This record gives sequence, structure tokens and C-alpha cells, in this order.
Amino acid sequence: MSIQYILSTKVLSLVGLVLFLGACSSKKNASDAALSQENFQVMSPVLMDTSYNKEYVADIQALQHIELRARVTGYLEKIHVDEGQQVKQGQILFTISSQEYREELLKANAQLKSAIAESKVSEVELKNTKTLVDKNVVSASELEMVQAKLEAVRAKIDEAKSAVSSAQLNLSLTQVKAPFSGIINREPNKVGSLIEEGTLLTTISSQNDVYAYFNLPEKEYLEFEKQNKAKNKPFVSLQMANGELHAHPGTIETVASEIDKNTGSITFRARFPNPQQVLKHGSSGKVLVHNELKNVLVIPQKSTFEIQENLYVFVVDDKNVVEMKSFSPKLRLSHLYVVETGLSDQDRFIYEGIQRVKAGDVISSELVQFKTILPQLATIK
Repeated sequence: MSIQYILSTKVLSLVGLVLFLGACSSKKNASDAALSQENFQVMSPVLMDTSYNKEYVADIQALQHIELRARVTGYLEKIHVDEGQQVKQGQILFTISSQEYREELLKANAQLKSAIAESKVSEVELKNTKTLVDKNVVSASELEMVQAKLEAVRAKIDEAKSAVSSAQLNLSLTQVKAPFSGIINREPNKVGSLIEEGTLLTTISSQNDVYAYFNLPEKEYLEFEKQNKAKNKPFVSLQMANGELHAHPGTIETVASEIDKNTGSITFRARFPNPQQVLKHGSSGKVLVHNELKNVLVIPQKSTFEIQENLYVFVVDDKNVVEMKSFSPKLRLSHLYVVETGLSDQDRFIYEGIQRVKAGDVISSELVQFKTILPQLATIK
């Protein structure tokens, strides 16, 4: 290969490199020119007061919910109420066959009358024996025997009275009454069923108010206590299973006494009015706890981007040079981030158009106020 050929090849390579660098430079200049002609909206993080709702899965229970079980054995003679019916305290719900218990009561009353009559005879005998002892006709030991006999008869009277009370109680238990006003649930036994003592007849719930139990992690519990220390029974909302809010706000009534070691959470109990009986025992939903934030630094979410799970914004210096800056969020709200560290209210970041710039670009910027873009954020879906 000749030296002239080698030199010619090198010259051509150098020419190509110069042309390539020139093209790249032209493209960069064109890009820089385009950026310099476009005004990018920039703004600073703003300090403000805001609020948000935190959701917690809730277990909804009636204020009163009990099982009604038979306390005597017999056949179910009558069911006085239907499933799902509203009943009043003291209302008769079920009737169990009572003939056997009526006969037991008659027998107990007869035994009581017999014991009372026997007692009267013993009292007369005691009186006569005392007279005979006074006249030295019988010995004192005879009087003691008569007195002992009277005590035994009186004990029989007490026993008979107890039997009467027990028979009366058993008879009254053949009528099962509502212990409080509420709603009747399923009735698994029908008329004619043989009912044993302890058989479940139904359940009854008082649902004018309901409890909602929910759990907070220990860290959030401590934050909650800190924020609500000065408040008395903070109000909460309830989101039902269909996503709608329950019409009546509730109050947090109590907090459990210990943290569950297995879950690291603590149980709260909120109470909600339920006048329309919409919420049922065993319903599901979410408790929304309202939290307030004072004087926190916020930025729009649309101004941020993520790289390897870290959040960044493009900040602009005094010479309009773009640089990447990372920050740590404290909380994510609707369309906003609450900044914990990494940014200050003196920084200027690009609000829109972050896809069209990169670190090192020089741009034209237009400063906008945070309050002017709030209506735009509210319409973002």
C-alpha cells in the first residue's frame, strides 16, 4: 500500500469527523435556539397549611348485637316476628310449648300449700305440748321434739317456695322476649321444631348507632396523638363499600390499651350515628381520619420525575441553567408532594415541560405564582 493512499484515507477521515462535529454542533445550536425561544414556567415551593384524609379499613359492628337462645326445652309453638323486623324491648318473639311447665307450677303450688298446712298443725301441737309441759304432764324433751318437727316443716315450706319460683321462671322462659329494641336476624328454626336448652333462635342488633373498629400503625398512632392532643374526640368520616360517604360523621371514642405485637398496630373505635339503618352489623368500609398540616412546603406532582425510586425536579439557577435536584417527600397528597428535605422556598423549579429539557440546558423562564396554578391542579384527573 502506498504512502499516498494512506495519507488520502486519513485526510478523508478527518474531513468526515469535522463534518460530523459540525452537524452535531448545528443540531445543538438549533436545540439551544429552540429552548431559548420557549418560555418555561418556573416557580418556587410554597409554605402553606393544608389537610388530607387517611384511610383505614374498618370493621363495623352494632352497638348491641347478641344471640337469643332458648333456656328451656320444648316445641316451638309460635314465631311472632319475621326476619329483618324492627322490634321493641320486651316484645314477645317466640313461644315454646308451656303445658309441661304449667303442670310443674301447679305441682309446686300444691306442695307449698301442703307444707303450710302441715306447719299449722305443728304449731298447734307445739302450743298444746307447751301447756302439758307447764303442768308437768310431759317432759321437756317431748317439747324439744315437737319444736324440731315444726322447724323441719318450715324448711319444707322454704323448699316448696323455691320450687314454685323455679317453676314460674321456667314457665316465663317459654316466651322469649326482646332484651332491647333492635332488628331481628335469621330464624333458623321453624314452628314445630324441637328446641333444646341453648338452641339458637335468632340474633338481634341495635343499629341506631354503630361502632367502626380500625387499626393504626404505631408510628401513625403517635402522630395522631400529637396532632389531636388538644382536641376532644376528633371527627372522622366513613366510606361505605360502594365508595360513598356515610351521611353522618363520627367521633373517635376510645383507643385500645396496648399495641398488638404481631402487627405493630393499635385498635381505635369510632362511633357513627345510623338513624336510617343503612349500616349493618358486619358491614365493611373505610374510616377517613382528617389530618391537618401547618406551614409545610409543597410542590406539584407534575413537576417531578423519578429515577431509581428517587424523586427529582429540574431547578433553574440565576443564569437559567437547568440542573437536577433530588428531594425526599414527607407525604403525597392529591396532585401535590409535601417536601421533607432537599428543597427550600428559595429554589426555582420548572413547572411544565420537564420532558423537553435536560441538565445543563439554558432556557428562557417565566416566573409564575403557586396560587395561580392551583385551579389547574384541581381539574387534573
